[in-house]
Amino acid sequence: MSNYKLIDKETYYRKGVYRHFTEDCKCSVSMTARIDVTDLAAFSKSNGTKFYINFLYLLCKVLNSREDYRMQYFWQTDELVCFDKINPAQYVFHEDTETCTPVYTEYFEDYKKFYENAAADLEKAKNTREYLLDSVNHPNWFDASYISWLSYDSMNIELPDGYLYFLPIINWGKYREENGRLMMPVTVRMNHAIADGYLVANIYRLLEKEIAAFINS
Repeated sequence: MSNYKLIDKETYYRKGVYRHFTEDCKCSVSMTARIDVTDLAAFSKSNGTKFYINFLYLLCKVLNSREDYRMQYFWQTDELVCFDKINPAQYVFHEDTETCTPVYTEYFEDYKKFYENAAADLEKAKNTREYLLDSVNHPNWFDASYISWLSYDSMNIELPDGYLYFLPIINWGKYREENGRLMMPVTVRMNHAIADGYLVANIYRLLEKEIAAFINS
């Protein structure tokens, strides 16, 4: 079971915003933007590593960097919580059945440990065709889905507003060359109660920062 702390909704720094978007106007925020992954793609190729796993690692690092991205609402007890860590629920696509299998991978700040585990999890999932989601035993897993067939311009994830699902939902597509650089679309969906335009946009800024640090290290 994941570890988390309870957030006091009376002292929560977004108290007014939280109340408004959980009572008056239940809605989410979804944004798509392109990020420059030229250097990350070159790094992955030169080191013989998978670009996909490298990006997933950096995405996890960003989302674990501040509490706002690790929040969840327990509707059964009306509790707002912040997880100590959130992990990616990634997907394997099966060409023969044209279906996906969810893959639960634990995030570790240690890059080598995360990379090896993520690669092993993906290989294991290739042997099944079942859609096995288990949110009860994986409450702190966020959705991370790669749309490998398209370099899209926009995307919107719809959830019932009354459900108050707070964990991030992240999608990204194929990168494409633009003015000599490789640009990749990334879509971020978060509930408006715990994230606004600044916090969503900040994910892109942090991704660019972490990519540069990763390459330079």
